[in-house]
This record gives sequence, structure tokens and C-alpha cells, in this order.
Amino acid sequence: MIRRWFTAALGALLLLAPGSLTAASAAEPSSAHLRVLTRNLYLGADLGPVLAAGNPQALVAAVTAVYANVQATNFPERAEALADEIADSDPHLVGLQEAVLWRSQTPAGPGSATHVEYDFLQILLDELSSRGKHYAAVATVVVGSDFEAPRSTPSGLQDIRLTDRDVLLARTDLPARSFSVANAQADQFENFLPICRPALGCPPNPPIQVRRGWVAADATVRGHTARVVSTHLEPASPAVQEAQADELLAGPLNTALPTVLLGDLNSAAGGVGAQPGTDTQTYNRLLAAGFTDAWTATRGRKPGVTDAGTAGGGRDPGFTCCQAADLRNPTSTLSQRIDYVLYRGKVTALASKLVGDRQADRTPSGLWPSDHAGVKSVLRLR
Repeated sequence: MIRRWFTAALGALLLLAPGSLTAASAAEPSSAHLRVLTRNLYLGADLGPVLAAGNPQALVAAVTAVYANVQATNFPERAEALADEIADSDPHLVGLQEAVLWRSQTPAGPGSATHVEYDFLQILLDELSSRGKHYAAVATVVVGSDFEAPRSTPSGLQDIRLTDRDVLLARTDLPARSFSVANAQADQFENFLPICRPALGCPPNPPIQVRRGWVAADATVRGHTARVVSTHLEPASPAVQEAQADELLAGPLNTALPTVLLGDLNSAAGGVGAQPGTDTQTYNRLLAAGFTDAWTATRGRKPGVTDAGTAGGGRDPGFTCCQAADLRNPTSTLSQRIDYVLYRGKVTALASKLVGDRQADRTPSGLWPSDHAGVKSVLRLR
């Protein structure tokens, strides 16, 4: 009993200590501790003005402003901070949302843009490699949109193309007896949000299909296997979002294996910090299906803080969203919890911690690493 308690406590301390679980931690623990991280990278701008454009001229103006914000939020600089987060905790698996690909075509015209401007996934992998960290994308799905529209430049119109992706990263530097992945899967949801705007060519053309999806793999840690699924659910339609959660339960989460769900669910935990559109039943449905929230399972009572983050005692609210669109707000504006590590079956949560939520996490030029905080957890596979 004492030995089991010590092993669990050691996992928790390693997660919560500064610079925890780095290469200096050397050997993997002898028990089956699975370290996971969910991280929304932030595509770099709010796309609302593009979707609201009422005519072609307004669309060009909106795309021009949005892409200027993408450049100003400087993913190459933010990727350094994001890579530091991963390097400090050495998770076995990382669920990435908004791992976008920005491409261009000059001049604007027929065909699809192919010139890569920013590949968020590759930039992050390169930063990890420069730190001696070895990760690979084991599952990737194109989600959200693969959307192209013109922006104005001093030399004329240029097409800008956004391709949104969910990605599951896995460590590649551990011996197979310690950690391995198999059965990698990825798919789009059947339920999706159609968007019809005159400036986007509808009608008479078909509406844009804002697709979302999931990525998954079976992870084995020292002989114990769990299915790990990562997703980014629809924020703009509660009905679509809840239907996507039902698809998860009937699809990749429908397994006899212990299961871990990572992701930005866009559904506020118990209404804590809920903003319009996040007070959906998705989170509650997942708990009703047998899932446990690693945050609430591991974060004890914090003196003077209630569940709503006010005085009087209660749990650390663990807010993960959202910073300002330009990422330069001087104080954090995180006010809702919509990013999660959930688990079901023979799994015990040992520790959970936010990343990217402190002033010290900001980049040298003052950018937050993302508009979300990430959540990392240590889970023991029983």
C-alpha cells in the first residue's frame, strides 16, 4: 500500500514541479503512468469578420484584416513557448487543435493556393526537435474548413487559404517496452455546421461545410493499453456539438479499453465561467457516459476560491479560455473552462495542471502562447 501511494505521489509531484518530466528525469517510472496534454494552438485570428462579410468588397477587407492579425500573432514566436511547454512535461501524447496550414497564391485567381506561409504543425515539430524532443504526428484529420479567399496587398489581390487540422502527436524516442502506439485513426463527424453567406458564394452555390473530427490511437505504457482520442467540437451550434459528442461515444470511445478524451469541447464545465454558446450539455453527457474529469478529480480545494472563482473557498476553476484575439492583453482574461482531459475505465488521475496561463509563459514580445491554456495530466493505467 505504501509503495503504491509513493508511486502515485511521485507522478503528481513530477507533473507539478517546474521543469518537470524533462529529459533529466531520465528513466520512465516503473508503473504505467501515461502523460497527456491537450493544446489548442490558436489559428491566429478571429474569423468572425470573414463569415460576416456581406459582399465581395467586404470579404476582401475582412480577409486582409484577419491575415494581418495572423501575421501579428506570430506563430513562429509562439511555437517557441508552446514547445517549451511540451519539453517541460514530456507527455507521451499531445492532442493539438487548430494546427492550421496557411497557404497563398499570387496573384489571386483560379485554382487552389499551394505556397506555404505557415505550417503550424511543422513549425512546432521543428521547435521540439531543436530542444532534443522527438515527436511525430500519428493521426491527422482536416477539420473546421479548407477555405480560400482574396486579400489586398500593395501589389494586388492574393488568395489566402486556411486548412484547419486536429493532430495527435506521440513520442518516438522511447523503447517499445515503455511506450508504443497502434491503431491510429482519424475521421470527420457526420454532423457538421453548414454556413451560407452571400459573399462566400451561397446561394446559388452549396453552403460551406464547416467540418470537424477526431484523431485517436491505442497507447500502451509498460503493458497497459488505453485508447486516447482528441477532438475539437463545434462552438457555433449546440445541437451539432452535442451530436458530435454522441458520435464520439458511438465511435472511437466505444471500446472495452480504458479511454482518455482530450480536447477543446467548447462546452463549459457545469456552467463555470460559461459564455453564450458554451452552456451546452456535451460535458454533462460525457460524464453521464461514465467519464471522469481529470481536473476536478485532482485539483483540491483552494483557500478563498470557489467553483466560480470568487471568494469563499472551493475548487480551482481551471479556466482555459480565452485571451484577446491579438494575444496582447496585459492580464489574463481566461474566464471559462472548455478544454479537458477526461477518462473512463481502469484509469486513475494523479495530477493535472494548466500550461500557458501565467505571465511568465508569454513570449518576449508579449504574446500569450495561445488564446487558450492547455491542460496536462498524469494518468495511471490500472
